[in-house]
Amino acid sequence: MISLTRDSLTDLAGIVRREWLVTNGIGGFASSTICGLNTRRYHGLLIASLQPPVRRTVMVSKLDAVATYRGKRFELATNEFGDGTIAPHGYIHLEAFALDGQMPVWTWLLGDALLEQRVWMAYGENTTYVTFHVVRGDAPVSLNVAPLCTYRDFHSHHRGYRDTLVTPITHGIRLDPYHGATPCRVLADQGTCHIAPEWHWNFRHRVEGERGLDDLEDLVRPATFEVTLEPGTTVAFTLTAEPTDPLAASASLARERARQRGLLEAPAVRALFGTDRAHDALLRQLVLAADQFIVERTVVGAEPSGTADAQSSSGKHTVIAGYPWFSDWGRDTMIALPGLTLTTGRHEIAASILRTFAKFVSEGMLPNLFPDGGSAPEYNTVDATLWYFVAVDEYIRASTDRTLLRELYPTLRSIVRWHQRGTRYGIRVDAGDGLLRAGEPGAQLTWMDAKIGDWVVTPRTGKPVEVNALWFNALAIMRDFAVQLDDVDEAREYGSAAERVARSFNERFWYDAGGYLYDVIDGPEGNDASLRPNQLFAISLRHGLLDNGRARAVVDLCASELWTPVGLRSLSARTGTVPSSTEPEPRYAGRYAGGPHERDAIYHQGTVWSWLLGAFAAAHYRVYQDAPRARAYLDGIAAHLRDACLGQIGEIFDGDAPFTPRGCFAQAWGVAEILRVSGELDESETHHEKRGKARSRNTVL
Repeated sequence: MISLTRDSLTDLAGIVRREWLVTNGIGGFASSTICGLNTRRYHGLLIASLQPPVRRTVMVSKLDAVATYRGKRFELATNEFGDGTIAPHGYIHLEAFALDGQMPVWTWLLGDALLEQRVWMAYGENTTYVTFHVVRGDAPVSLNVAPLCTYRDFHSHHRGYRDTLVTPITHGIRLDPYHGATPCRVLADQGTCHIAPEWHWNFRHRVEGERGLDDLEDLVRPATFEVTLEPGTTVAFTLTAEPTDPLAASASLARERARQRGLLEAPAVRALFGTDRAHDALLRQLVLAADQFIVERTVVGAEPSGTADAQSSSGKHTVIAGYPWFSDWGRDTMIALPGLTLTTGRHEIAASILRTFAKFVSEGMLPNLFPDGGSAPEYNTVDATLWYFVAVDEYIRASTDRTLLRELYPTLRSIVRWHQRGTRYGIRVDAGDGLLRAGEPGAQLTWMDAKIGDWVVTPRTGKPVEVNALWFNALAIMRDFAVQLDDVDEAREYGSAAERVARSFNERFWYDAGGYLYDVIDGPEGNDASLRPNQLFAISLRHGLLDNGRARAVVDLCASELWTPVGLRSLSARTGTVPSSTEPEPRYAGRYAGGPHERDAIYHQGTVWSWLLGAFAAAHYRVYQDAPRARAYLDGIAAHLRDACLGQIGEIFDGDAPFTPRGCFAQAWGVAEILRVSGELDESETHHEKRGKARSRNTVL
């Protein structure tokens, strides 16, 4: 349990930067700051996913409560308005805040009474529960609770009056914002409801303003609820977009607790735990964090036929790339899949995701993005498809599922053929050296994919280093798969192609003057010696490309120039020409701030990325074979779990200390990679000699 006490809750600036997140397994979620002041357009108590996992719609922004105890009023809400006014200051009554598993729990101090508030969502439903329980007191506590509601896409704000139909129903109200909209119900299991619609204006979302976006919102208060609680009793509010009657709060809470307990008691998860209590606590929290990204996706339209005109992915499961604003991305899903599913023992979900994405392979490419509006998938990626090979390989090795291997092998073979003869965006094997090149004007194809209008900030056209490390791994994996399927001829073919890539990679990517790997070779302006973390994948992936001397040089340089406690910088602060250089890198940005244009321009120019910690720790272990030392590079993330979105790992951070969290407050591949590598390092300590013989990753194929 992550917990904060009164000494951490007295400073408004400190508590509004701490957030919480609960999810429902179909793309919907609830989130806010720990004091209830909504600082983002993405904050709300019921953000329903009306076409799981997309069409996310904010329905209930918050519940503002006033408690009365022994004749004294305690306003528990905190709001900020357009002119900067904070009213009321409910946070001053906070005695404690904690995460009970994934569930946020507030303890309010009302004189000598204690009032506990809890939020969770029903798994698989667009339903949020909020309970208030009088833990201690010598007299009744009266509550006046006002829901503040809206109906909008979660990327937007609503401004101005809108006629909303409020209908009294048993235990509460039904809201119909306009004809054709999905209705929302607000219910209470006791007390009285008074319908009195009233608009409240100019709520400010300060983080949106800091991001250079519009930051004001108008909300309707459709009714108020009044209830009196004796000590030891509870009132439950249910906010739902479901047409059926929701489960009683007590039964729903018991079900959700059992579900979360089951995640932690899975045999694969229990095997992660050892004697280090702090490390085990981190792993438990990450297992729960991982669960929040695995969601179900509905089938919309006809079954896809391998073309780009499909309207939605099909299949049961997918991965939300990040909260609060991302949907499912091909690249993020494949990178995150081993940590989210295999490390946590959810192999059947991994198989479901792999099957789902195989249906959408088109011209040898995996989709990069399923847009949030259900439109056609986008294929602007060179690495997502190659990460698919890694994910399939990790799954087969963890599960020995030959059935799925046989099912996917023709798709994998077709992908290799398309890459060899050429596919979209200039992606093609160079017949001269066997390396994979990619890129054309206006296209951003690698994970460093920021684009502003027609300007691709880091185009990386040519032969990117991690793309060719992934290409080599894809060929080596296909060789292994062919052997398993007794296809000797294909095994020989893939092995020969992999050997050629390995020779060319070592001859062409090594930058002698710097003692590390070029980031891109054969680009429009020649070879790019920018000192970036992408080279680590030539060491961290299962089939390594460098001898130990070169690998050690790369790891040591990345440790000194790129590593931070929360991730790796995407660009060194100094120019990457020679190791002794002290000349500052002119493109480096140590602080990620400004409007959309300014932020996109520096997204990969020094900004720290949490997911790269996994590759760094894995590469460090490959070189030094010292698991405790490699794990120590992950220790800094534990403090972050208590700093921003509690219990989660954020997407990015400033490149300069103190490494302030930015971007998405919960990112799938950041959680997944630290989980995956932590599991591997723990296993390596137990089976060091066996793993050293069976899984050496530093020998050139």
